[in-house]
Amino acid sequence: MKTRGRQPIRWGLVAFATFWMLVIVPLSAAAAPYAGLVMDARNGKVLYARNADTRLHPASLTKMMTLYVVFEAVENGEISLDDKVRISKFAASEPPSKLGLRAGQTIALRYLIRAAAVKSANDAATALAEAIEGSEAQFARRMNRTAKALGMTRTSFKNAHGLTESGHLSTARDMTILGRHLFYDYPDYYNLFSRITTHAGVRSVSHTNRRLLQSYSGADGIKTGYTRAAGFNLTASAERGGERIIATVFGGNSTTSRNAKVAELLDLGFSKAPSRVALARPARPSYLGKMGSQPVMIAAGGARPELAGKTVRLAAAAAVRKSLRPRPRPGAETTPVLIADSGDIERALLAAQDSTVETGTPDETATQTAQGSTAIAEAINAAIRPEPRPKDITLASAEATDPVAEVVTRVSTSGGRHWGVNVGRFPSEYKARQVLLQTALSEMATLDGSLRKVVKRPTGFDANFMGMTRDSADLACRRLQAKQVTCFMIGPS
Repeated sequence: MKTRGRQPIRWGLVAFATFWMLVIVPLSAAAAPYAGLVMDARNGKVLYARNADTRLHPASLTKMMTLYVVFEAVENGEISLDDKVRISKFAASEPPSKLGLRAGQTIALRYLIRAAAVKSANDAATALAEAIEGSEAQFARRMNRTAKALGMTRTSFKNAHGLTESGHLSTARDMTILGRHLFYDYPDYYNLFSRITTHAGVRSVSHTNRRLLQSYSGADGIKTGYTRAAGFNLTASAERGGERIIATVFGGNSTTSRNAKVAELLDLGFSKAPSRVALARPARPSYLGKMGSQPVMIAAGGARPELAGKTVRLAAAAAVRKSLRPRPRPGAETTPVLIADSGDIERALLAAQDSTVETGTPDETATQTAQGSTAIAEAINAAIRPEPRPKDITLASAEATDPVAEVVTRVSTSGGRHWGVNVGRFPSEYKARQVLLQTALSEMATLDGSLRKVVKRPTGFDANFMGMTRDSADLACRRLQAKQVTCFMIGPS
């Protein structure tokens, strides 16, 4: 009788468990709202959108921004791929997915990048944040500055890994914009997102999106994400016959259904995108570094009248905080010193824009830069020539002569002067030359005699000081870093 009496209870439990597995669990997985967007990566045109501007939980799609900031820091010399990063207790304690790093362990930055991009490791993402900015909170603020600069208008980051946190939200549109910038702004790193497996220093890891990468023709990235609040998210990119499509899905019900939806959206993109379209790369934001930026008002009648009355942003590190006139050496003879207004110098520099941007062979570049240096010197001399001295002035020394203004840019290849210092990469030649001038004025002691050179790259214009010895380049870079100016040495090539 007792056994027979328990049968209704047992069957009730079985029925409840079945209901839970068939109804409740699927409903919880589908609780995250759906959003999707398809974009032609070549020109940024949106080909499909649904709930694309709804702010949702991005999950590990967040790591796309984490890696974007890390790539920016590496390219601008804040940190090296081979630098060793010490893992904090906070980073080691992050929940899965993780690489399994231990507190106190050291690991090269390049392996943390691989683990975050391929394995989507949360401990690696937090370690990257701490290595770049010192803390995850400070890194999140930099992520938000970068998102704003990229045009991600409805995104706010709270952490580097994407685990659910109040206020940590993004949209399908913003994540697609970010994926496009990753492809165009850092093409040298983009191959990370297509690696099926990679070695992450402590072990080999497999890509979280390997199923789509292996099954969809032309797929080469980018990032998956999943949390209970977000559902199954994915930003994917594929290229076929010169056409590149990026698609983002938020709120998938499972890995399988999400991949199927993304494949459907990519197919839609390839069917709608024209075979030929003018390439319009997204504008790469200016590098702000750790310091951010400070607004500066350009006064009317300044060096660039077209900017008069407008607010522009210059790196805080470039501001001159004290007088740069050096003290005379004890016992040395004093010679007349000519002080020029910075606007005069900038106007002279802009008037000598026929100085070269390096694109040819080394011999051609040396000849062109020497000619450009002569033109700059002559233009600056003309711009800062003083008014004639009144004839009724009596000189204190009978031996003194009229002061002569001379600006010389020396180019020397003797004595091991094959080294240089890079102070950043900028979106325009004008901006690179402007920063070179500002930096030269702020660090006369070690940069005097070096050659200011702008080198054109596929992703911008490098601002370099060249013609230095290794010791002088090292000293100059260390002194600039002490002034919060980001720089790195350039060796003989």
